[in-house]
Amino acid sequence: MSKAVDLPGVIPVFPLPGALLLPRARLPLHIFEPRYLQMLDDALGTPARLIGMIQPNDVPGRSGPGVQRIGCAGRITQFSETEDGRYMITLTGISRFRVQNEEDGFSPYRKFSVSWDGFDADRGPQEKDDSFDRAPFLALLGRYFSARELNTDWDALKEADDELLVNSLSMLLDFEPEDKQALLEAPSLSTRRETLVTLIEYALHSDGSGEMMQ
Repeated sequence: MSKAVDLPGVIPVFPLPGALLLPRARLPLHIFEPRYLQMLDDALGTPARLIGMIQPNDVPGRSGPGVQRIGCAGRITQFSETEDGRYMITLTGISRFRVQNEEDGFSPYRKFSVSWDGFDADRGPQEKDDSFDRAPFLALLGRYFSARELNTDWDALKEADDELLVNSLSMLLDFEPEDKQALLEAPSLSTRRETLVTLIEYALHSDGSGEMMQ
């Protein structure tokens, strides 16, 4: 993170299924709905320029805010406006947060009071994963990409720092929203990497390949 950001007690929240933002990672977004265009304009007018990304959690018959309890706030670090009034923006992950209460008001988008307690490491230096054995991980990833007929820059993956590699894959790979939530809530980089391995193995097994990481 390039500079400290004062974390407000109330932030605008963007519930978006499957969209995962992690601390120190970057998430590009295409904003076009009027309520979220208003949210963006309002966020750009604040010192922190924060938007909270969170997974919806709409369960039939359940009362409550309809979102997961933990999300991640990102600072708007890049934005451009198209000729027809849409925005292309980039959020840089600042810190996870815990949802407390939804704020009443007249804005067309949702705002929540949030707690930043327990996520101090998100606002610190880049995490390391000292137990990361990269060779078998990349071999497993290669089988996953082959099964899904995906291409990637393998040289870039091999050279990427541990956190960049694990967090980028967590954000980009096509997992279910509840799996994305598990990756978000992982308490450390090593547990996120272990969760990611489990999800890749399960995807390969479900595809009928029978591949499992030893």
